[in-house]
Amino acid sequence: MDNYDWKIAEILESEGRISFAALAETVGLSKSPCWTRVRELERSSVLTGYRAQFDPGKLGVGVQCQISVTIGFDAHAAFEEAVLEHPAINECHTTAGDSDYLLRVFARSVEHLDELLRHQISKLPGVQSISTTICLKTIKTQSSITSWAAQNLGSTPGN
Repeated sequence: MDNYDWKIAEILESEGRISFAALAETVGLSKSPCWTRVRELERSSVLTGYRAQFDPGKLGVGVQCQISVTIGFDAHAAFEEAVLEHPAINECHTTAGDSDYLLRVFARSVEHLDELLRHQISKLPGVQSISTTICLKTIKTQSSITSWAAQNLGSTPGN
């Protein structure tokens, strides 16, 4: 990635609905080369998608939590397949340390979370133990990966 690509990525990360004309003008390219660069970022899977962001509380989802999960040694594939199908599990990451996975889960209420934990998540394939941390207040939900990557990988957007 060159400096134009970094700048394009940084702008798209914060303004995913920007027009190609406005994006091209902001980065200092004409529309066609800018469009070509965006398509190449998509083709190479550097840019993996565009999405809208929503306020969970305003959607009626009042409880957010992180769940550390330890599973049996031979259950990883079955567990991961079940996680992919479970609608309440928003994110799933493999981890190194005391647990095998870290899940991000949303629930309507504490009662709903209790139902999810006791009757669904604890019964996913191979689950041996779970530890739940409930989020009380969200301070930050997103940071710019492109700014961080550019700074830490030796390239600076806009140079």
